[in-house]
Amino acid sequence: MSKGMTKGELVGNIAEKAGVSKKDAEKVLNAVLSSITEALASGRKVQLVGFGTFEVRHREARTGRNPRDPGKTIHIPSRDVPAFKPGKALKEAVK
Repeated sequence: MSKGMTKGELVGNIAEKAGVSKKDAEKVLNAVLSSITEALASGRKVQLVGFGTFEVRHREARTGRNPRDPGKTIHIPSRDVPAFKPGKALKEAVK
């Protein structure tokens, strides 16, 4: 498996494909990420047809094992977590 792509590498890739400066590509990427974050924080889904859906999922409270003291249980509170569900086109491209 290959190593991951950094934000800087992604900005460079966007700049090259869109024919814009790296500075402009970074502004656009930051705006997209900020918009997705704001939508999720307000409880909304973000659907990008063919790519996937960003959403917030609720995890119920549960009991788990204390990693510092094996054998003892701890209470894990409920919380909301961000999630991503890939779209059909993305799944096919990664196959």
